[in-house]
Amino acid sequence: MTSDHNPTTNSGLSAVAKLASAAFKRHSTYDDETSALWKHRSPNSCSEADYLFHYARLAANAHNTQPWLFGRVADAYVIKPDPARRTPVVDPDDHHLYCSLGCATENLLLAANAAGKAASVAFNAEGDGEIQVRLSSEPTANDPLFDAIIDRQCTRSDYSGQPVADAHLRRLSDMPQLSGCELIVITDQPVIEQILELILSANSAQIGDPAFVGELTSWLRFNAASALATRDGLYAPCSGNPTLPNWLAGPVFKTVFTAKSENKKCARQVRSSSGLAIFVSDKCDREHWISSGRNYQRFALQATLLGIKHAFLNQPVEVLQFRKALAALLGIGDRRPDFLVRFGYAEPMPRSLRRPVKQLLF
Repeated sequence: MTSDHNPTTNSGLSAVAKLASAAFKRHSTYDDETSALWKHRSPNSCSEADYLFHYARLAANAHNTQPWLFGRVADAYVIKPDPARRTPVVDPDDHHLYCSLGCATENLLLAANAAGKAASVAFNAEGDGEIQVRLSSEPTANDPLFDAIIDRQCTRSDYSGQPVADAHLRRLSDMPQLSGCELIVITDQPVIEQILELILSANSAQIGDPAFVGELTSWLRFNAASALATRDGLYAPCSGNPTLPNWLAGPVFKTVFTAKSENKKCARQVRSSSGLAIFVSDKCDREHWISSGRNYQRFALQATLLGIKHAFLNQPVEVLQFRKALAALLGIGDRRPDFLVRFGYAEPMPRSLRRPVKQLLF
């Protein structure tokens, strides 16, 4: 009997070993790709456009959909939306999409300044709306935030619970905001608990919506092979989740992705954070959403320079009834909360990928 079973056992072990080896190679390749991506580039090593668009694509964006297209028209660099990368369930009015374009714009501006070029920004409200950036050779100073672009990430993990030093908190709270936008920083625990209740309620509503779950699932990358194939979406380890083969990921995800389990995680993560930052716009239009995205990006980069991690908890701004409740809690009238961000201290998580610049051009 031992003789009969040894070949099968050895064959099975061999198959498992091959699968494990292949998985390791994909993980290794993924790590190599992110290491190569998240690096500074010299403006002298490539064309001006490639240099600027490299940094623009490293900006924060919802679901890592990378919903932007880059190009040059006459004397302007142009950033405009990619309609193929909309998320109409979670973002029916394209709010997150235009905020993401604002994040990319801010990175591009910082990169231009670092290359010694002054830059001006204009929003064209015609059609789908686009952002036009014009450079000049006027002397300009390198903004220290530029150095943080390659280290910034949304860190989706539990934090240490350590409070942020007052001096650092002031640097975050007092960051200049673009016209029509406001930043509200909250460290008062009772208020955080009230906001947490809205987060949990909105989270339950979203998870109870099959359309939301279906859209979210389409942007999840459960293993390195899937992430490398698309170079977009939410790679499982970036959120602290294990990798799974695609054939297993679907059934497992349906089992574990419940309102109860996700709310438990959200509550733990909020209570381990040092505080919340909420970005607010005076008007609910594309131009203000772009400005809010620019403001958020600067906040994220400043936090990175200070060694402070952050992550989105946007559920209450994505569900209308809870967005109104959040606005009432904050006392901001009919103004729109754009982002809800937690911040604190934690170890870095794995990095996300970005598509090649050549795939982002119009």
